Amino acid sequence: MRLLMVIAILIFAMPMTGFGWAEGTNILLDPNLMCKKTRRLRGKLAEICRHDSALLKEIIINGINLGFRECEFQFRNRRWNCTVLRKSMRKILMRDSRETGFVNAITAAGVTYAVTKACTMGTLVECSCDKAHMRRNGGQPQMVTAATAEAALERQQEAAIRNGRNRKPGGRRGRRKFWDNIKFPEGQWEWGGCSDNVNFGLRHSRVFLDAKHRQRRSDLGTLVKLHNNNAGRLAIRDAMRLECKCHGLSGSCTVKTCWLKMPPFREVAGRLRDRYDSARKVTLRNDGNSFMPEIPHTRPANKYQLVFADDSPDFCTPNAKTGALGTQGRECNVTSSGSDRCDRLCCNRGHTRRIVEEQTNCKCVFKWCCEVTCEKCLEHRAVNTCL
Repeated sequence: MRLLMVIAILIFAMPMTGFGWAEGTNILLDPNLMCKKTRRLRGKLAEICRHDSALLKEIIINGINLGFRECEFQFRNRRWNCTVLRKSMRKILMRDSRETGFVNAITAAGVTYAVTKACTMGTLVECSCDKAHMRRNGGQPQMVTAATAEAALERQQEAAIRNGRNRKPGGRRGRRKFWDNIKFPEGQWEWGGCSDNVNFGLRHSRVFLDAKHRQRRSDLGTLVKLHNNNAGRLAIRDAMRLECKCHGLSGSCTVKTCWLKMPPFREVAGRLRDRYDSARKVTLRNDGNSFMPEIPHTRPANKYQLVFADDSPDFCTPNAKTGALGTQGRECNVTSSGSDRCDRLCCNRGHTRRIVEEQTNCKCVFKWCCEVTCEKCLEHRAVNTCL
């Protein structure tokens, strides 16, 4: 009986990352799976689960699926290709490895991105564009400069920290990173347009993905998960950029209107992939409430870096225990110098080469108006496959 209870706990401990992806990205998840035991929930998470069904759907379906689609894309040419096959992904997520760290970070980033985007698009009734900058002048546009805009953004961040929206401010140095990444235009301009409400996305991603784990902070796996979740969210916040539009007669720039906007999610995912490569291995401190570098006298990981506690398998051969599927049968590139190079991807086992015929569109012609017609041509392509 005790064994069955342990298995059940392991299964229900991973719905935020593993379950939806084990089912595949084309299946719309039932929102009730995320809030199955609402009677036991407390605080903001209980409110979301019981009342905000539209927000739940946005978080679960769009956010998690967006994160894992990008995970598959970023690792498509590596030994571990972020496969969504049920048994493999579930086994991967049972270890606090580098791969699990990336999955947690990209999922938290995906949820933040999807919720923030939904606010901008007007999909959710709970939020809208971020108009905090425009409200400073009674709701009317006001002319600002780089210096005054930076000061206003910093006041807004400090107010968010006082209101409990950011429980780990990370000191002044951490907050300044956000402003340093924004390139303000020269001269005077005014806030306008529809700024992405990233603070709303951050708060709800934190509530939904972290709430169930905050009571177990003495566990190394929980500390690592919360850290990587936060790193994923910060990857969104710190990539915010300023977009501007000129207004005036005959293309002149009499008035310039600017707003804050998130970058394409693929750009964020690429940065997280780089942090996966440089992730730090950590171990639990004696106090049981924090972690430290496993290698003594090395610099601790900052809040933007990914961390892990368990070493990864090599993913070269199938291993039912670790979830590795091996690379046999994977297509490789003999001319590449990257991770998809045949000797690297195939783990020096060798590869086979064959020529395949593929139909492609060719001799395309544009016909007015508005049609493009193409012929079908046969092309020969060399395919290299790992042994």
